[in-house]
Amino acid sequence: MSRGRQRSTSNTTQRESPVHNFASILDYHLAQRPDAVVVAQDERRLTVRQFHERVNRLAAGLAELGIGRGDVVGLLLYNRPEFLELVYAANRLGAVFLPLNYRLSEEEWQYILGHAQAKAIVTEPEFAPAVERSAGCLTDLEHRILVEDDSSTAPWTSADGRTATDAWTGYEDLLARHPGARVEPVDVGLDDLQRLMYTSGTTSRPKGVCVTYGNLQAKNLAHIVHFGLTAADTTLVCGPLYHVGGLDMPALATLYAGGGVVLQRRFDAPGVLRAIQEHRVTNVWLAPAMVNAVLEVPDRESYDTTSVRFVLGGGEKTPEPVLRRIMTAFPNAWFADAYGLTETVSGDTFLDREHALAKLGSVGRPVPHTRVRIVDDTGKEVPAGELGEITLRGPKVFAGYWRDEKATAAALRDGWFHTGDIGHVDEDGFLFIDDRKKDMIVSGGENIATPEVERVLYEHPAVLEAAVVGLSHPRWGEVPRAFVVFRPGASAGTEELREFCRARLAKFKVPARFDIVDELPRTPSGKVLKRTLRDLAAGGER
Repeated sequence: MSRGRQRSTSNTTQRESPVHNFASILDYHLAQRPDAVVVAQDERRLTVRQFHERVNRLAAGLAELGIGRGDVVGLLLYNRPEFLELVYAANRLGAVFLPLNYRLSEEEWQYILGHAQAKAIVTEPEFAPAVERSAGCLTDLEHRILVEDDSSTAPWTSADGRTATDAWTGYEDLLARHPGARVEPVDVGLDDLQRLMYTSGTTSRPKGVCVTYGNLQAKNLAHIVHFGLTAADTTLVCGPLYHVGGLDMPALATLYAGGGVVLQRRFDAPGVLRAIQEHRVTNVWLAPAMVNAVLEVPDRESYDTTSVRFVLGGGEKTPEPVLRRIMTAFPNAWFADAYGLTETVSGDTFLDREHALAKLGSVGRPVPHTRVRIVDDTGKEVPAGELGEITLRGPKVFAGYWRDEKATAAALRDGWFHTGDIGHVDEDGFLFIDDRKKDMIVSGGENIATPEVERVLYEHPAVLEAAVVGLSHPRWGEVPRAFVVFRPGASAGTEELREFCRARLAKFKVPARFDIVDELPRTPSGKVLKRTLRDLAAGGER
């Protein structure tokens, strides 16, 4: 989707209905189970009735600020109930919410907010100064809303001496102005935009993934069917809500089914076990690094984890010894290795309990209404067992990239989403991932596009050429490693390069190692041979 401010992608009023608005599910559950706890974090407990009331007051407050259909609202928050309140409130108005990765740099936030044409941003004190510094460059940004734990105090002062209360709207103040408000969910079509999520692809800038109401509805129903989610389920969200793993695997599906969620502000391995025991959690998504951290908690055996019936994983192959440790740590659960992308709202395939060991290494078979096809370079489907590009089709597949027709056309071809990942299916239809997207590093569950890191290195005045590959890491799986060629007569120290990157990139994207080389290996046509660099990195040379 390359248009400017997106109002609606539907072209017939017959297709529009509040039934399709995700926020309307909250009204249904209010009538069914008003006193059930729907969101919990630390000592906070919100029943469906309380959550519904706050969502409606927030929606009225946002409407007062002029937020309406198609307007983009950025969310730069740690995991907290307000994040989910904003999801429902924005959708109630037909607005689009934009989760921002809090691990990114100030420059990266500024780019995403500007590219998304965000009209408002909601954040908390830790990030407010950075947002304030960027606000002057963001012509579309009209409102800054601050979520404070104590709204009576201003936690920071801007460069010109203004406090947060002078320049910002207080979140709780916004709610307080609308007691008893009731905002009906607007009519939306299945093709209307529900959210924007920026993801690192194979380009130098992240791309905005357009997720529609139809995408989300298909994903929720697929996960409800596959895992048998009901109102009796409780999802622990210990991964970040800005990520589809935290938000959609399967938190929003659990809420859709009438269950509840428990939020961990930031991942804490012992806290995961405490939350499972206290809240009788039934499911949780854990990235590979998170799995390892939980398994290494010294007194893990002292916690009662018998309530967990499935653990969702994905991101890299799970070795059999690790899988057996997971099964011991969660004795009543199966580990559902998964494959999915931001572009498909996560969770396209899952490995079922019965085949957890028999199909070890597989990420399972597709969820309902999702098709997987392996194709060769010409787009022709290959036989079982042969490697090719993984392509996906179905109502979960995204609508396109925001304001990027070229990238959309490259990814969505002939009715199929071309993922760029390499894999194969066996004779039983189980998918195996054989290689990741070209030039992609996965570090602690986060995608790092190597051209994004290279772009920053090229901005350094001493750097002539740069290439970044993944370096194996015992905790994070991979970390970036940079190979740098200096300009004639120029030089820079490793720490100088590192600090240069730190000022422009999220911490996890900064190369862990810099190798200064005379030249980069290239093909006869001039393309950098990253496979050679990866082999070099794996061999521990230089």
